[in-house]
Order: sequence, then C-alpha cells, then structure tokens
Amino acid sequence: MGRIVVGLDGSASAKEALRWAVDEAERRGDVVEVVYVWDNPYRDMWLPKLRTEDPLAHFRAALDTTVSSVLGERPPVGERPAVEVKTEVVEGHVAQVLVDRARGADMLVVGSRGHGGLAGAFLGSVSFSCAAHAPCPVVVVRGGVPR
Repeated sequence: MGRIVVGLDGSASAKEALRWAVDEAERRGDVVEVVYVWDNPYRDMWLPKLRTEDPLAHFRAALDTTVSSVLGERPPVGERPAVEVKTEVVEGHVAQVLVDRARGADMLVVGSRGHGGLAGAFLGSVSFSCAAHAPCPVVVVRGGVPR
C-alpha cells in the first residue's frame, strides 16, 4: 500500500486534485494524505495576541468541511472501493511543507492554481515549486476542466 499526498487549499483546482488523487488511490490501493498548509507571514515576528481564536482549529474545520463536500459527491461507499483519507493542517511555507510531506510518497498531487497570484496563469508558484523540487512524481490538476 502506497501514499498519495494532496495539497488542498479550497480552490477549484485543489478540489479537482483531491478527486483525482482519491480515484487514483482506489485503483492502486493507496492511502491519501490531504495536507492544508497555513502560511502565516508573521510567524517569525513578535506580535501581541490579536485574537483568542485558535487559527489552526479554524483551518482544521475548514479542511474537514472541504474534504467532506468533495468526497460526498462520489458514489456511496458500497459502490466503490474504500480509500483511507487522512487530513492534516500544518503551519509553514506551502511548497516546502508539501515537498517535505512528499518524502517517501508515491506521488504528490496539487492543483494548478490556488487562491493567490494571477488567476489567468497556467501554473501557480506552489505547483511550479512542487514540480521542480518534490522527491516523487508530481501530478498537477487543473480546475474547471470538464471530465
């Protein structure tokens, strides 16, 4: 049994990447590890506590909701093979965390464009960096492309 790591940020292409990864994991008998990376630009600075809310708890809830909504669109469990899906929220630089998590994985799957940057660009900085530096094959999935 292998591992497929998926970067998920809630964008359309990341949701398509998750769908693709789970379909591939079904064929291969792999585990899917979904990673949401919270890139806090203030991590290295001293700032007074501005909020009492735990930001990681917020991102965990959003990740769980997104994964459930994406995978809920699939056929019922009895009509398809079961795939183990693990989720994790990590604070760090997005591309670096995904490349690190891809060590020992069979593949890393990312969407072509996230929420930032120029929406018209074919590849985003994260997908480009992952493709250039990952220690395993990388699949870049475009969102909004008819199946």
